[in-house]
Amino acid sequence: MAFADLSAADLVVDAVYAGGTRGNTGDEPIARLIRGVGNQGGFRFAGSRAKGTVSLVVLYTTGTEVDWPDHLDVETGIFTYYGDNKKPGQDLHGTPRGGNALLRDAFAASHGTEGDRLASVPPFFLFQKAASTGRAVRFRGLLAPGGPALTPDDELAAIWRTTSGKRFQNYRARFTVLDHSRISRSWIQHLLDGGSPTEGDCPPAWANWVKGRTYLPLLAPATTVVRSKAEQLPGDREGQAILEAVRRHFEGVEHGFEPCAVALWRLMAPRTGACDVTRPSRDGGRDAIGQYILGPPASTIAIDFALEAKCYAAGNAVGVREVSRLISRLRHRNFGVLVTTSYFHRQVQEEIHDDGHPIALICGKDIVDVLRQHGYASLSAVQLWLEQNFPRV
Repeated sequence: MAFADLSAADLVVDAVYAGGTRGNTGDEPIARLIRGVGNQGGFRFAGSRAKGTVSLVVLYTTGTEVDWPDHLDVETGIFTYYGDNKKPGQDLHGTPRGGNALLRDAFAASHGTEGDRLASVPPFFLFQKAASTGRAVRFRGLLAPGGPALTPDDELAAIWRTTSGKRFQNYRARFTVLDHSRISRSWIQHLLDGGSPTEGDCPPAWANWVKGRTYLPLLAPATTVVRSKAEQLPGDREGQAILEAVRRHFEGVEHGFEPCAVALWRLMAPRTGACDVTRPSRDGGRDAIGQYILGPPASTIAIDFALEAKCYAAGNAVGVREVSRLISRLRHRNFGVLVTTSYFHRQVQEEIHDDGHPIALICGKDIVDVLRQHGYASLSAVQLWLEQNFPRV
């Protein structure tokens, strides 16, 4: 949408809103879309947090800050956002914009009564920097704190980071994108004028959440089942260096990558139970065998899986032969996991999808992404993780 029309525009999920062309901060489109929220920073809100009059909050992310990897899972509707205490020297809640204090208060109130949510949890609007040049942004949806399958500790957690030998805390917050495709201009104006967030042209998904903390997530299953080589390898230099560090750590001892692949899988699937790495001479097409646990603690179900690990160079694709070897070893009601530091050939992906084989394909980019999501965002942090957990002998 053109910059001149933004002040009257609705917010449509995944629509791009253009910035101006004057070459200064006045080109910022969010301030024009939602007056009063400012034109800088990740936290922008209308009203006063100190006075308890915040009527709405804008969360803005570039999506490219590797140390703080904000992430939207479009298939589940869960958005992970990092707070605004991103350097040492200040208290967790002592940030200039008060973003972390706002998160603390909103998440606490979200677990209260309907009245608490109505009075103390403003609607959150998510914007992300668009891939196009300039200041254009993409609207990603209406957010509610927490999620239907998250514990309070999962929803908002204070995590430690270290920079230049100095430790500090920041929040990792998880939200749910609610199932509503268009936020009307009339509701935005109603909020800015101080109206009740559940009145006016309020989205039903927000009203339902306020009333009973009922989440109606915007679920968007992927239609693309085949990823290109470029989509399977990190596109930034730091990510490429991280992946190369993993390869080099196991150079000449590729079998040593197998326990690392298991550890990476555990980061992606934390309910993985017992998992045994097989001996090289007896792997039978499986580098590891394990169990994935489902159900409550008193009545769990364990699903067996087989894992294969391929520590390949970036230019060496995993082909049909490697995957066929794993498929042949899968038993009824088992699933497979194939982890590689490279990428999967197109034919492999097509055959697995078309034939319905229960195999998770984890490529080089997936490895870098999961390491970053768990705090290993720099080359030095990954190297230390490798040395501590997989020492070379």
